[in-house]
Amino acid sequence: GLPVHTAWDLGANDTTAIWFFQQNGSEIRLLDYYEMSGEGLAHYAQILQERREKNHYIYGIHYLPHDANHATIDLGQPRVTTLNQLGVTNIKVVPKMSVLDGIDATRRILSRCFFDVEKCERGLDALREYHKDFDEKNRVWRSKPKHDWSSNAADAFRYLAVAVDIPAKEKVDDYYDSDPDLFDEDGFY
Repeated sequence: GLPVHTAWDLGANDTTAIWFFQQNGSEIRLLDYYEMSGEGLAHYAQILQERREKNHYIYGIHYLPHDANHATIDLGQPRVTTLNQLGVTNIKVVPKMSVLDGIDATRRILSRCFFDVEKCERGLDALREYHKDFDEKNRVWRSKPKHDWSSNAADAFRYLAVAVDIPAKEKVDDYYDSDPDLFDEDGFY
């Protein structure tokens, strides 16, 4: 079968989120979603192994956020190195780009996505709830997303979108904040 790729948002003192997906031509199949907080990278390497055994996954590429190559204080080395030592190989680090450009990439791929609604339920709930914050004092929507329970799944999905979306890849060298009009009148993306 097709290889199963993963897209991660790595949490230090936050939730780590992982989307499991396949690509078949332009179609993107979201097979599974996992999130947890308060665990080290060994836990997530174990989750990948369990999913491989249970679902017979053959892993392709593991997409990690742009800062995964930076050494962390707790590990003393980059997370990519630690994951490799734990048996997670074929890692690609998603290039850094603005959050709003990543949201735009997400919008471009959504029509090509097909979700396993049971295995992806928590991730789908988070994508539905991902939103920007309202500034009560100034009575305006803020241009950045609100960091809450929904943002980790949404960030991991954004990294997935940047990894598979050609126009997003072309924007990497043109890193800037996009037009805040990307949001609807209720502050959702």
